Amino acid sequence: MPEGDTVWRACQLLNRALAGRVLTRCELRVPSLATEDLTGATVCEVVSRGKHQLFRFDNRFTLHTHLRMDGSWRVFDHGANWSGGQPFQIRVMLANADHDAIGYRLPVVELLPTADEPSVVGHLGPDLLGPDWDPAEAMRRITADPGRTIGEALLDQRNLAGIGTLYRAELCFLQGIHPRTPVGEIRNLERLVRRAQQLLSANRARPQQSTTGDLRTGRQTYVFGRAGKPCRRCGTTIAFEEFGPIGQERTSYWCPRCQPAIGGSG
Repeated sequence: MPEGDTVWRACQLLNRALAGRVLTRCELRVPSLATEDLTGATVCEVVSRGKHQLFRFDNRFTLHTHLRMDGSWRVFDHGANWSGGQPFQIRVMLANADHDAIGYRLPVVELLPTADEPSVVGHLGPDLLGPDWDPAEAMRRITADPGRTIGEALLDQRNLAGIGTLYRAELCFLQGIHPRTPVGEIRNLERLVRRAQQLLSANRARPQQSTTGDLRTGRQTYVFGRAGKPCRRCGTTIAFEEFGPIGQERTSYWCPRCQPAIGGSG
């Protein structure tokens, strides 16, 4: 699933292509919106909220989309050939005189009054890349359940919005914390929260996500996606497992030596 920095960058691209322009064509290819048409409306802005995308129009409506695992947005010069999937996978098409914005395989497509946006994103915690970023509030939400594992708490978008499995794995490694460490046992949780914002901010302007400072393929992460390979610090074999609430298990990576399971530090 794309993480907050990837979604932020996509919304910046969409905003540059659509904001301030009148839609000359609109297709919402989902059954619930089959009769809706935004042609003639002006796009006010396209913004991200955590992993959500919000397209705001001058008619006081918002198009809400979410990429989840397989969705993507592509922007093309008007009249160019589209690529990014098969035609039957297109869920949204927004066009103006200059650009076509095509949403492929979008699992969430909703149209709602802009005033009702809290109904779809109001549950989210502070956005790591948004104007509402508030580390103290993120800390308050995370520590409200001290017995919960830090791995689960970081993925809970109600605590702080934008972190996925890549940043969870890398943040825990950088702080020397096992992903199953209870929140209440972490001594410097504030440092972890602030580092999360720093990592996403550093990566939001580029397509490569790197936590090591190296953008070369295969050298961009410390533990994420490196199960069975040696730790870059100590050489210990990187471990992995899936854990989380039933039905919501997500893959977790860690170094058994750098991130001991007992007595997690930070």
